[in-house]
Amino acid sequence: MTPGLTLQTYEDGERNAMSDAMDVMVRAFDPAFGEAWTLPQLAGVMTMPGTWLTIARIDAAPVGFALVRSVLDECELLLLAVSPLWRGRGIGEDLLLDSLRTARKRGITSMNLEVRASNTAIRLYEKAGFEYVHRRPGYYRGNDGQLHDALSFRIDMLR
Repeated sequence: MTPGLTLQTYEDGERNAMSDAMDVMVRAFDPAFGEAWTLPQLAGVMTMPGTWLTIARIDAAPVGFALVRSVLDECELLLLAVSPLWRGRGIGEDLLLDSLRTARKRGITSMNLEVRASNTAIRLYEKAGFEYVHRRPGYYRGNDGQLHDALSFRIDMLR
């Protein structure tokens, strides 16, 4: 794990944790793509059963987060973000691997995710063992109206 990094997981829609995630989100997501969520969107998902939010902190300051939602024995990585100043230090990988460990402890057998086809995080997902499933042409619409393909990935955690 990244030196000095702590990970804390929340399931109950804890307001401070959501605020920390929003703090990271506004810095981490390029506004051109329109991928950042609003606080009401995040709060709405946090009320759903099987959802957990993990905040990555260094010296108590939020530097990243992962949001996962599970249904029965499957889950989806909804969001993973690291503040730009902290990228390239293994924090995203720590969050992803922690999310996979948490899922396994909960009896979840597979994790899915969708990502914009041009997102550099694809390398991280493939390194962790996610496999490409399919492409959704024009799935995302950027704030400029431009369409971007989404790629779906899945990892079978029973292997």
